[in-house]
Amino acid sequence: MARSLKKGPYWHESLLKKVGALNTRNEKRVVKLVAREYRDPDFVGHTFAVHNGNKFIPVYVTENMVGHKLGEFSPTRLFRGHSGKAVDKKASGVPVSSSPPKPAGR
Repeated sequence: MARSLKKGPYWHESLLKKVGALNTRNEKRVVKLVAREYRDPDFVGHTFAVHNGNKFIPVYVTENMVGHKLGEFSPTRLFRGHSGKAVDKKASGVPVSSSPPKPAGR
């Protein structure tokens, strides 16, 4: 759900001060964030360490990311693949065929 237009965007003042100070000094440092909802045009070119619930994932902000939340770029779940017979056979080295073998002589 989007934030109300009359309220305006939500910004954390301490984060804006940190990024503003980095911009005035022309310094590029990684800034740690636990909150994942920030996005601002001033953030372009900076790297943020965004917390995904387990660890901090570095996210480099480009122009295309403005308007998106930083949490979209730090995945929270690790996909390890689907399980099943075909995956088990590939792992054991047995060839997997899509159709049963045809009887000989026909």
